[in-house]
Amino acid sequence: MSAPPRSPVTGRLVRLAGGRVTLRVGPRSVAVGAASSVVVVVGALVSLTTGEFPLTLAEVGETLAGQGSRATEFVVLTLRLPRLLLAVGVGAALAVSGAVLQSLSRNALGSPDVIGFTTGASTGALIAIVGLGASTLGVSVGALVGGVVTALLVVALSAGRGTQSLRLVLIGIGIGAMLLAINSWLITRAVLQTAVDAQSWLLGDLGNRGWPQVAALGGLVALLLPAVLAYGRRLALLELGDRPAGGLGVDVGRSRTVLLLASVGLAAAATAAAGPIPFLALAAPQIARRLCGAATPVLVPSALLGAAMLLVSDLAVTRLFAPVPLPVGVATGLFGGLYLCALLVRMWRGSTT
Repeated sequence: MSAPPRSPVTGRLVRLAGGRVTLRVGPRSVAVGAASSVVVVVGALVSLTTGEFPLTLAEVGETLAGQGSRATEFVVLTLRLPRLLLAVGVGAALAVSGAVLQSLSRNALGSPDVIGFTTGASTGALIAIVGLGASTLGVSVGALVGGVVTALLVVALSAGRGTQSLRLVLIGIGIGAMLLAINSWLITRAVLQTAVDAQSWLLGDLGNRGWPQVAALGGLVALLLPAVLAYGRRLALLELGDRPAGGLGVDVGRSRTVLLLASVGLAAAATAAAGPIPFLALAAPQIARRLCGAATPVLVPSALLGAAMLLVSDLAVTRLFAPVPLPVGVATGLFGGLYLCALLVRMWRGSTT
């Protein structure tokens, strides 16, 4: 008999009563969400008040209320607030995208950066930069299109045995490797300044972004995140397998398609806004799951933890390496690579015991 499904929203057991699915919120999930929220709030205050132009909380409040000086308005509204909102939005979007893909593929490696979706978004952006000379908006559109097309290709090639198996991950890794080669070729074909701009975008950074990126990301997250949460109960049942989920009243094909498209859209939107931010979508859901003591990825704690992780990482690279900060993608790549090695070692040990 299959084990009872767990809620991907809270990580607690899903109770089936009279054909209905009810969710129970666990205290550890609440604690993880609350702690992550506190980190986000504290990080936001630090982000808005510290830097080369220090401000007090009162000055920040006056500026947000429209009563600040021109200097404080430029620092807060043009430089710091968009960066802060992007860090929170990108972190949450990548974490939820990774949580959904890991759940659908039943594999800890099933995140958008590992199986090529983020790389496909980068390819779309590079085509816009190198081939079309596109503006910032065009680059964002190219990244969205590239991510979606790559996801459709990976899913189509892995559809023979369903997207729950290791087949999806392996095909995604292969497609991602080919796209990396294409990305390198595109950069070598560009003129010097365009190649520099393209390589800079590929590092993944929250700097040199503004309100257009915030608005685009916010709109897509506001559209896709509620859809993922609305299908959260179905996600828990899909982990039982297609037949058991179908027997419990889940429209398997539709549910899997909606969740997969929403996950890809979140990853592509985050990449379009900030460039590729490696390993956050891989690590945040896994860390949230372990902190919550859940058997499956959890959505809300993952989103809050992802936002907190990216915000803290961005603060670290901007404050510790001032006046020439590192791109935040470099920091997440370094720490994420270590996490991936530890994850693979743990999976290998588990398979040999």
